[in-house]
Amino acid sequence: MDDLDDFADYDAAALQHTPWRRVLALFGPHLKALLIVLGLIVVAGIAGATAPFMMRSIIDQALPSKDATLLVWLCGGLVGVAVLAAVAGVLQAYVSSHIGQQIMHELRVRLYEHLQSLSLAFFSTARTGEVQSRLSSDVAGLQSLFTNTATDVARNVSVVLTTIVAMILLDWRLALASLAFMPVLLWLNNRVAGLRERITFQQQERIADMSATVTESLSAGGFILARTMGRARHLVRLFRKTSSEVARLELRSHTAGQWEVAIIMFALDILPALTFLIGGLMLAQGFGVSIGTLVALIALQEQLLWPMLELFEARVELRKARALLTRVFSYLDTKPTLLEPQDPVAIDVADIRGEIAFKDVSFSYPASARWTVDNVSLLIKAGTHTAIVGSTGSGKSTLGYLMARLYDPDIGRVTLDGIDLKEFSFETLSHVLGVVTQDPFLLNASIEDNLRFAKPDASSTEIAQALDMAQLTDKIASLPMGLATEVGERGYQFSGGERQRLSLARTILRNPRVLLLDEATSALDPQTEKALSAALAARHNRTIVSIAHRLSTVRHADQIVVMEAGRIVETGTHDQLIAANGRYRQLATIG
Repeated sequence: MDDLDDFADYDAAALQHTPWRRVLALFGPHLKALLIVLGLIVVAGIAGATAPFMMRSIIDQALPSKDATLLVWLCGGLVGVAVLAAVAGVLQAYVSSHIGQQIMHELRVRLYEHLQSLSLAFFSTARTGEVQSRLSSDVAGLQSLFTNTATDVARNVSVVLTTIVAMILLDWRLALASLAFMPVLLWLNNRVAGLRERITFQQQERIADMSATVTESLSAGGFILARTMGRARHLVRLFRKTSSEVARLELRSHTAGQWEVAIIMFALDILPALTFLIGGLMLAQGFGVSIGTLVALIALQEQLLWPMLELFEARVELRKARALLTRVFSYLDTKPTLLEPQDPVAIDVADIRGEIAFKDVSFSYPASARWTVDNVSLLIKAGTHTAIVGSTGSGKSTLGYLMARLYDPDIGRVTLDGIDLKEFSFETLSHVLGVVTQDPFLLNASIEDNLRFAKPDASSTEIAQALDMAQLTDKIASLPMGLATEVGERGYQFSGGERQRLSLARTILRNPRVLLLDEATSALDPQTEKALSAALAARHNRTIVSIAHRLSTVRHADQIVVMEAGRIVETGTHDQLIAANGRYRQLATIG
């Protein structure tokens, strides 16, 4: 029993956030099917409890009186009861498995949908492997709970209750003697269940660590980092350590509390012997116990034994499953920091002009001690090209995040055509504003699949125009498989510049009224960059906002905004800012 002491310092507060009523609520939408299952369970339980009474009648009546007719009827009854129990069991297993799979499906989708509703702030701090672990490993670990354990508990409880009632009806004295030590067994079982619940919680934490290590180190970027830094052996050692911890906890999960389990098994194993002893003494002393009653009671005890054992084990499994649900619910309980309006503004995307305004906007990240964007007011007129420049950490990318509503300002407002971004639905904003970042994310699929992710119904002409504007037409034509060419994990089959241009083509395909380019041409050579800038110059009344370090990319912008320490320090055209001899000229001289 020392296992309990090993986990005395474990903080189980998190487990208390998952009360059983919340677990049971998952079964709520399937109430009708559950009633069918419970009905079948009750039928099987009652059928099983009637068999010993027939056995008693066979021993005490049919056999001593040599009544063949009664014997045939009672034996036929035993066969009928067995058939009824078997049919009810098969139907119950089918219906309960269907319910379990539906709950699993609904929980996975609910969790995935909720994660999609969270903000960039969540994913900028969460480990990808951790998220994957909760979606796959934790939910998969609940398989037995929803498909087997829950209905097994209901069935076994039904069997136990009907069997106990039958035992009391047969002889209440022997029944009470048989059940006298059950409270002690339940107490021991509760200790084991609590211990294994705590171990399971820690076990899943380590599995998440292992998943995160695999996701990060075995991606293309992680492999390049490990190989070029000479850290492959270090990562192997780290993985071995985490895997060893998982194995240790897995062993503990299966072996913890074995002394308690052994005591429970011993008590249940000697139960028939004690009943024979007590019943035999009562029979010898003439306390009104017949041989048929004693045999029937032993049969009921045998019928009680396995359900009790399964209930003890199920109690442990339920507590372990609650540990998994605690981890799943902790994500479901994470509140989105960006909320869609209940009544979003009704506006036709075609009617949006594309004017962006920042009005006294301030914003800081949770880990920052200062304003990342500090009291910024800025007007970006529709159909113009505005460039935002500044040194590293000046807040220019954050300004882009606020414009795309990946974050909301702490103070002030960001508006589109005079309407606060918070009043638009996310769907509307996605059609109005397209974003291309310095580190583009490409799906591990074909070029065409990556493009059609933005617009599934795009025509061949639209795709060709987007590729042409992104300066990719010649590149695609030179590929043996053309648009069917696979880009590989995160697009590593292509160069950095090609990935950026493919990401740009994907965004252009949506034809957004506002195009935000966050260092989106940083990997392009000067010639390609010049051609791309010329293509974007013919912007067809599109508002373009480009965030850049390389000032050559913004020289011809209608408006250049210079940021420093979260504030706008200069605004003007290239010639005006050079003539002003301020911060922009310093950046231009350094560049």
